[in-house]
Amino acid sequence: MVKIGMMIGDRYEILEKIGTGGMSDVYKAKCHKLNRYVAVKVLKQEFSENENFVSKFRIEAQAAASLMHPNIVNVYDVGAENDIYYIVMELVEGITLKKYIERKARLSYKEAVSIAIQVSMGIEAAHNNHIIHRDIKPQNIIISREGKVKVTDFGIAKAATSNTITSNVMGSVHYTSPEQARGGYSDEKSDIYSLGITLFEMLTGRVPFNGETTVAIAIKHIQEEMASPKEFVPEIPGSVEAIVLKCCQKSPDRRYQNMAEVIADLKQSLISPDEDFVVARDMDEEASTRTISEAEMVQIKRKAQHQDAYEEQMRLSSQYTRPPQDEEYDGEEEYYEEDEYDGGDSRMEKVTVVLAVLAGLVICGVILVLVGRIFGVMNKDDIGSKIDATAEESSGVMRPEGTAPPESESGSVLTVQMTDVLGWNVEDAKKEIVRIGLIPEVNAVESETYEKNTVITTDIPAGDEVQINTVVVLTVSAGTEAVTVPGVTGLTYEEAYNKITAEGLLVNRLESYSATVEKGKVIGQAPLEGEPAVRGSAVNLNVSLGLEGNKVAMPNLIGYDQIEAEEWVHENGMILQSIGEEYSDIIAKDLVCYQNFSAGTPLDPGTPIVFSISLGKNPANGITYKCNATIAAPNISEAPDYISGSDVHVVLATDDGKVLMDVITGTFPQTVNVYGLTSQWGTITLTYTTMVDGVPQSKSVERRIEFEQE
Repeated sequence: MVKIGMMIGDRYEILEKIGTGGMSDVYKAKCHKLNRYVAVKVLKQEFSENENFVSKFRIEAQAAASLMHPNIVNVYDVGAENDIYYIVMELVEGITLKKYIERKARLSYKEAVSIAIQVSMGIEAAHNNHIIHRDIKPQNIIISREGKVKVTDFGIAKAATSNTITSNVMGSVHYTSPEQARGGYSDEKSDIYSLGITLFEMLTGRVPFNGETTVAIAIKHIQEEMASPKEFVPEIPGSVEAIVLKCCQKSPDRRYQNMAEVIADLKQSLISPDEDFVVARDMDEEASTRTISEAEMVQIKRKAQHQDAYEEQMRLSSQYTRPPQDEEYDGEEEYYEEDEYDGGDSRMEKVTVVLAVLAGLVICGVILVLVGRIFGVMNKDDIGSKIDATAEESSGVMRPEGTAPPESESGSVLTVQMTDVLGWNVEDAKKEIVRIGLIPEVNAVESETYEKNTVITTDIPAGDEVQINTVVVLTVSAGTEAVTVPGVTGLTYEEAYNKITAEGLLVNRLESYSATVEKGKVIGQAPLEGEPAVRGSAVNLNVSLGLEGNKVAMPNLIGYDQIEAEEWVHENGMILQSIGEEYSDIIAKDLVCYQNFSAGTPLDPGTPIVFSISLGKNPANGITYKCNATIAAPNISEAPDYISGSDVHVVLATDDGKVLMDVITGTFPQTVNVYGLTSQWGTITLTYTTMVDGVPQSKSVERRIEFEQE
């Protein structure tokens, strides 16, 4: 059994328990060998004697250990000692995306898309390593204090093989794909579905499918069409709506086919949110048989003639070796009679010469453009400034408005093939990346396995075709001795820049609005102060833009009395939606113990504010529950005479008499987030007025609700 203060593996000192899961507990520990804090996941004692569970735990470790990416929680070590099976992971200080959504009720589309891009990058790295997560959900996504988004908990991930994958392991039912719900084939597109559900929840503050049992929810994933997020939040841009709906198609073939497609559309939605660029996949149309028209037949024959002429000219060149003929032209003689290619040998020779000359001119033009592009990149004086200019794109933030990927003379985007630089020295690798027209970004990690300054992984696999000027993240070994990153949080950008570059490091400047940090000062940094880095690698600085527009910063009113809290609401133009009550072991009785927005959150005037007043310590001092509910308007089946948009008196009360909500509103859905409840059940009462024989009459609808254990 793991105890606080014990040493595991002769190097990890257990400090405190920080989390628990279905089959493991997570502890904060200190690695005395490298003098750093880590997270240690330990298989629960009741499972350690079960070979199946131990095997599953080891598979998780092996899968996670093969991944290394800025948007994935890194695994440092795996071991077993005295029937204690453990995994040592990167310790990420922050909160889960689930709690972040609960605090903010819902996210703006820009924030939601930016988070989704970082999550997608982490998932893409796993997919490139043939690993499917199978449990993507907000609870498995961590937002660090610096704003870095990381995917964690590969608890039910399995290494994908070329064989059919059948898994009866189902992730959290609210986010599971239809094929997982059926217990059938699941692949990378199952993760894309779960990502779409997660994005839906970020945008609306609710999940699209809900029910009283897990089976009922699973059936909805399989059978029911998903509502558009715009039905709940009309201001969501059309492109973002289309991305969500494409991710969440019932048929995997109608979804995005890989994470690269998802990332491309997400980035485009930040640049052109109202543009209709998301392409729906119509499998019926793609699979249907159609007759080739005469025009298409002529075009095919002309293309074949051009191809033959081009290859004949290339064959005559001493520097060319004839490639195998494309499948597109194999066996065409079987379908088209040879006498249709009339014109005579002499005519064909003339056509051949003309086409060969044209082909040569086109090839020379393309080569000149590519050389110009490459040398244009190589002539940049400051690679650090180049990285600065593209930091937003590499971190999943929109490309500056009015700019676009580089294009060739013909309008097509220029691409290059990624070089294999694994095992190279970082300086040589950076030069090679710049030479081929890409932009290097260095991410350093401590390693006892790889020699210092050696490239361990790249986020773009060797051989992949990518756009010129794409950022390539090089994960480089810092050895056990590296440059220590200075702390610059709170400094002006100029002060931070000078302090970091003095250590031989580069700077990536990111910007975001902040209600708590003065404009022009650094909100956060990554890597953090004191962490190792390779000379020449980049430090990301998040610089404050100050408050956005006429927004007001939410203060920390926890510990204030009710009158002071209400005064702030009215003085700043907010709406006091409700004041609840809940037990608190920390906040004294009759003081504010909960607010629905965290301190520093920028709020628009008119934002609904919810407070809870402390009832003091829980006398039961036992199990407590939380209410994270979304209350919908009366529906047709329960209230056929209710007129949509008319006022409803909404009351939510626990079985022990505690009122969690008591409002009159015509706006739905209504969100309730209350913690520290002593009752497991409650009742929602919806009272509305209808006309009966010309006389107004009140009617009520009741719904039972079960609260989750904290």
